[in-house]
Amino acid sequence: MFAIIQTGGKQYRVQEGDVIRVESLAGEAGDTLDLTPIFVGGESALFGDAVSNYVVNAEVVEHGRGPKIYIRKYKSGVQYRRRTGHRQDFTAIKITGIKG
Repeated sequence: MFAIIQTGGKQYRVQEGDVIRVESLAGEAGDTLDLTPIFVGGESALFGDAVSNYVVNAEVVEHGRGPKIYIRKYKSGVQYRRRTGHRQDFTAIKITGIKG
Protein backbone atom coordinates (compact mmCIF):
# COMPACT_ATOMS: atom_id res chain seq x y z
CA MET A 1 0.00 0.00 0.00
CA PHE A 2 1.23 3.49 -0.79
CA ALA A 3 -0.05 7.02 -0.29
CA ILE A 4 0.56 10.44 -1.78
CA ILE A 5 0.94 13.17 0.82
CA GLN A 6 1.29 16.91 0.39
CA THR A 7 3.54 19.05 2.60
CA GLY A 8 5.51 22.19 1.93
CA GLY A 9 3.78 22.73 -1.41
CA LYS A 10 5.12 19.45 -2.81
CA GLN A 11 3.65 15.98 -3.16
CA TYR A 12 5.46 12.79 -2.16
CA ARG A 13 4.69 9.12 -2.86
CA VAL A 14 5.40 7.20 0.34
CA GLN A 15 5.25 3.64 1.65
CA GLU A 16 5.77 2.29 5.13
CA GLY A 17 9.46 2.43 6.04
CA ASP A 18 10.39 5.27 3.64
CA VAL A 19 12.59 8.12 4.88
CA ILE A 20 12.01 11.35 2.95
CA ARG A 21 13.27 14.92 3.23
CA VAL A 22 10.50 17.53 3.29
CA GLU A 23 10.36 21.27 3.89
CA SER A 24 11.12 22.20 7.49
CA LEU A 25 8.42 21.08 9.95
CA ALA A 26 7.91 21.85 13.64
CA GLY A 27 8.88 19.18 16.14
CA GLU A 28 11.94 17.60 17.66
CA ALA A 29 13.65 14.37 16.63
CA GLY A 30 11.54 11.44 17.81
CA ASP A 31 8.21 13.28 17.67
CA THR A 32 5.36 11.72 15.72
CA LEU A 33 3.32 13.41 13.01
CA ASP A 34 -0.04 12.59 11.47
CA LEU A 35 -0.27 13.57 7.80
CA THR A 36 -3.42 13.45 5.70
CA PRO A 37 -3.04 11.73 2.32
CA ILE A 38 -4.58 13.00 -0.90
CA PHE A 39 -4.44 9.59 -2.58
CA VAL A 40 -4.17 6.02 -1.30
CA GLY A 41 -3.21 3.22 -3.68
CA GLY A 42 -2.60 -0.49 -3.53
CA GLU A 43 -5.17 -3.13 -4.37
CA SER A 44 -7.66 -0.33 -5.04
CA ALA A 45 -7.24 3.41 -5.57
CA LEU A 46 -8.93 5.88 -3.23
CA PHE A 47 -9.05 9.66 -3.48
CA GLY A 48 -11.33 12.55 -2.60
CA ASP A 49 -13.77 11.93 0.25
CA ALA A 50 -12.85 8.23 0.36
CA VAL A 51 -9.45 8.96 1.97
CA SER A 52 -10.83 11.23 4.68
CA ASN A 53 -10.61 8.38 7.23
CA TYR A 54 -6.99 7.47 6.32
CA VAL A 55 -3.95 8.87 8.10
CA VAL A 56 -0.21 8.57 7.41
CA ASN A 57 1.88 8.24 10.59
CA ALA A 58 5.43 9.60 10.49
CA GLU A 59 8.31 10.11 12.90
CA VAL A 60 10.75 13.03 12.77
CA VAL A 61 14.26 11.64 12.24
CA GLU A 62 16.35 14.82 12.03
CA HIS A 63 16.49 18.46 11.03
CA GLY A 64 19.22 19.75 8.76
CA ARG A 65 20.27 21.97 5.92
CA GLY A 66 20.68 20.97 2.30
CA PRO A 67 23.68 21.62 0.06
CA LYS A 68 24.65 25.20 -0.76
CA ILE A 69 23.34 26.50 -4.07
CA TYR A 70 25.08 29.47 -5.66
CA ILE A 71 23.16 32.12 -7.58
CA ARG A 72 25.10 34.24 -10.06
CA LYS A 73 23.83 37.36 -11.83
CA TYR A 74 25.71 39.03 -14.68
CA LYS A 75 25.06 41.89 -17.09
CA SER A 76 27.54 42.42 -19.86
CA GLY A 77 29.00 45.84 -20.49
CA VAL A 78 28.04 47.45 -17.20
CA GLN A 79 30.33 45.52 -14.82
CA TYR A 80 27.37 44.13 -12.84
CA ARG A 81 28.18 40.86 -11.10
CA ARG A 82 26.54 39.35 -8.02
CA ARG A 83 26.99 36.02 -6.30
CA THR A 84 24.86 34.80 -3.40
CA GLY A 85 24.24 31.43 -1.82
CA HIS A 86 21.32 29.61 -0.25
CA ARG A 87 20.89 26.52 1.93
CA GLN A 88 17.38 25.15 2.34
CA ASP A 89 16.29 23.79 5.71
CA PHE A 90 14.75 20.31 5.70
CA THR A 91 13.19 17.77 8.02
CA ALA A 92 13.80 14.05 7.47
CA ILE A 93 10.75 11.97 8.36
CA LYS A 94 10.25 8.20 8.46
CA ILE A 95 6.85 6.81 7.48
CA THR A 96 5.76 4.41 10.21
CA GLY A 97 2.35 3.43 8.90
CA ILE A 98 -0.66 4.10 6.68
CA LYS A 99 -3.86 3.43 8.56
CA GLY A 100 -7.50 3.79 7.74
